[in-house]
Amino acid sequence: MSSIPYQPELFYDELFFPSGDPRPEAAPLVEWIARLPTAELRQHQNTAQAALFNLGVTFRVYGDDEEGLERALPFDIIPRVISAQNWRALEGGLKQRVAALNCFLGDIYGAQKIIEDGAIPWEIVASAGGYLPACQGIKPPLGIWCHITGTDLVRDQTGDWYVLEDNLRVPSGISYVLENRRVMKSTFPEIFQTMEVQAVDEYPSYLLDTLLNLAPPQLPQPTVAVLTPGIYNSAYFEHSFLAQQMGVELVEGRDLTVMDGYLQMRTTKGLRRVDVLYRRLDDEFLDPQVFRSDSLLGVPGLMEVYRQGRVALANAPGTGVADDKAIYAFVPEMIRYYLGEEPILNNVPTYLCWREDDRRYVLEHLESLVVKATNEAGGYGMLMGPSSGAQERAEFSDRIRHNPRNYIAQPVLSLSRAPTLVNQDNLEGRHVDLRPYILHRGEEIYVHPGGLTRVALKKGSLVVNSSQGGGSKDTWVLAR
Repeated sequence: MSSIPYQPELFYDELFFPSGDPRPEAAPLVEWIARLPTAELRQHQNTAQAALFNLGVTFRVYGDDEEGLERALPFDIIPRVISAQNWRALEGGLKQRVAALNCFLGDIYGAQKIIEDGAIPWEIVASAGGYLPACQGIKPPLGIWCHITGTDLVRDQTGDWYVLEDNLRVPSGISYVLENRRVMKSTFPEIFQTMEVQAVDEYPSYLLDTLLNLAPPQLPQPTVAVLTPGIYNSAYFEHSFLAQQMGVELVEGRDLTVMDGYLQMRTTKGLRRVDVLYRRLDDEFLDPQVFRSDSLLGVPGLMEVYRQGRVALANAPGTGVADDKAIYAFVPEMIRYYLGEEPILNNVPTYLCWREDDRRYVLEHLESLVVKATNEAGGYGMLMGPSSGAQERAEFSDRIRHNPRNYIAQPVLSLSRAPTLVNQDNLEGRHVDLRPYILHRGEEIYVHPGGLTRVALKKGSLVVNSSQGGGSKDTWVLAR
């Protein structure tokens, strides 16, 4: 590949067989890059990273400084390639999973039949950080709770796909998918036509259709807005990007008010009714009259307007219960319970520390497991057993004993790797995951082709999150 040597090693490699031969779907890309001089590949990498920075593709990392440090998302020029056949199988599994999760959310905030039938314990649902009793009895438009889902997937050493976690509350990252592709098409225009890579740039129009579909049918021109916490939020670039791409207003809580029983937006011409709100704000900040009383980011009275069916919210408040990593363990059972089907995509095997037998096993095998807090994200609240020290394991052991509900554990998977340009001179394998984006649009569930491939840029690291030093790659799903 190029003039730089590359060794796939023992992990499943996204572009190469263990022999070093390219996989059929990646062969045209490998052959094309192989003809590029190393200096030219390095120049393409620098140009692509500079272009993304100039486009404002950034995120914020929070530390001691409340406002956070704004950084450009690291980008790797070598794309990931997924065959059309492989993608079709993933599509089916993702649609099945989102359909079951939507049924679960409607049930848990409604009749709670799955609890009554003993398929999932009530105490696990009630103790989930994202469970909101205030949403009990709410009936969202069209019965859809999870309009936009980002499902994190990984491949193991055999190439089999596993679901790592579900993100139903406010999944982020799609803006990086779209901007990565824009840069790659300008960098490697010829190879896109040769390989028939599926386009990704229609996502904003699909998203807008999804949101408009939630408005009352009698409204000739419903108003859609994107609610952001503001410029200091880690994903603010994405909020503004999507609003601009959809041609809708970007608003903060201070721009909105409840008046005459409806959600209204302040404009230079007076108040204007908002019919659909794509909220990029966590549940607890949405309405200070219902959730956190100290929230200055939300809108007083919003939940009552929503409960009355006078505004649609995407995603629906309360969806965060399904992001809980203990709830995640029950999704295969949800699929069997609600759909009467066997899961197409498997979960990573998971130990639930609130179960006595599981907890005992976890405490005895901390050095070989990954331990995760059930309500943390971004790679935080984790113990990577094989690379941990005795003191860190002792601390996690105490945490698990003190609050077993708050922890799960999983075996360490040998995550797939992909060739990555390192230090501009070397191609080395780096571990990757994949976050596809799924839109629930009434009777149709749409899986956007590709998704965000995150790459652990640190050698040997399994943590791909941008806040933990990860970057991203373009994801090429082939049309055939």
